[in-house]
Amino acid sequence: MSLYPHKNEVSTKEVEIKGELPKPLTLVPSQFNLEGRVTYRIDELEKGKRFRLVFQNVPGQSGTFRGFLRLRTNYPERPDVLIWIWVQHVEAIKKPSS
Repeated sequence: MSLYPHKNEVSTKEVEIKGELPKPLTLVPSQFNLEGRVTYRIDELEKGKRFRLVFQNVPGQSGTFRGFLRLRTNYPERPDVLIWIWVQHVEAIKKPSS
């Protein structure tokens, strides 16, 4: 998952996770290493079946950084979901003055 914000703007990206087994899926954040640079929230779209993760950069940052969000699940077949995050701040394109 990649974000390409301008320095003082907020960029948003969404990721959807679906439970494919007959039992309900639970997601619990267990590790996140971009605190202060990226925020996230987990929205449950369909109870125990569909989730949307919404990521946003924190404005005022500069540079490029990578990190991840690890979620624990209740599925022994897939106990963890790892989402890699890459943020690259871009310079605003300046329009030529007339």
